[in-house]
Amino acid sequence: MQPELKLRIISGIILAIVVLGATIYGGVVFSVLSALIGLLIYYEWSTITRLQAEQPLTNVVGWIGQAAIAAAVVAGTLGYSLILLALFFVLAIGLMFAGRTSSWFPAGVVYAGLTGIALSGIRGSDSAGLHAMLFVFAVVWATDILAYFIGRAIGGPKLAPKISPGKTWSGAIGGTVSAVVAGVLVAYFAFSGKVALAAPIAFVLSVFSQSGDLFESFIKRRFGVKDSSHLIPGHGGVMDRVDGLIFACFAAFLLAGLFSLIKGGEVTSLGAALFGV
Repeated sequence: MQPELKLRIISGIILAIVVLGATIYGGVVFSVLSALIGLLIYYEWSTITRLQAEQPLTNVVGWIGQAAIAAAVVAGTLGYSLILLALFFVLAIGLMFAGRTSSWFPAGVVYAGLTGIALSGIRGSDSAGLHAMLFVFAVVWATDILAYFIGRAIGGPKLAPKISPGKTWSGAIGGTVSAVVAGVLVAYFAFSGKVALAAPIAFVLSVFSQSGDLFESFIKRRFGVKDSSHLIPGHGGVMDRVDGLIFACFAAFLLAGLFSLIKGGEVTSLGAALFGV
């Protein structure tokens, strides 16, 4: 086995153990992990888009915003974290229109900040949150793995050749179908009676997951970088590993919020709201 492949496998196993362990434990442990992922994503985003190198003072404002959001996420105050995100986004937009920064700055504020908020919000502190988070993982992982193998096996027309030349329509469709199957299986055991609802949710999350993958590919191609960073041995950066998960969590977070508004009344957790339990 080649040393690089061996390193990739070992670091991948360690990452999976850490993430799944924190997800199962929940509470402040998962909140800290969520906040850390958000901070690392902002670091990579600001490096890739050259905010750190070309606009250091503006980037300090970004770091203050991300640190405040991360603290609110760790404290478990979903409402305050969303308020902080909105405030710093408005500030970033103001700096952009004042000519002090580019549109990449407000985009990075939302991309990184909402990642930590969405992850922590979906997991919550109850069993429904755990099952909802495992559902999201299953959908994203099934999408990534099966899209890769089915795309390589079948080939065919490219999905977005100018952004990611290796991706095909056959892989995208195969990944989505696999995600729906995986999501339904998780829902069958975790959310009894919600299998019919799981299929369309899994479909939406899979589409968003693949969109997130393409989005990160676009960003890296736009700025001429191969990996988002070198933080993870053999894998590149955090964004390289969670690009699909980020967009899938955004979609799950928004869907849960929408469902809770439609249902009305007291919402125990976003994970519960996602499946109406």
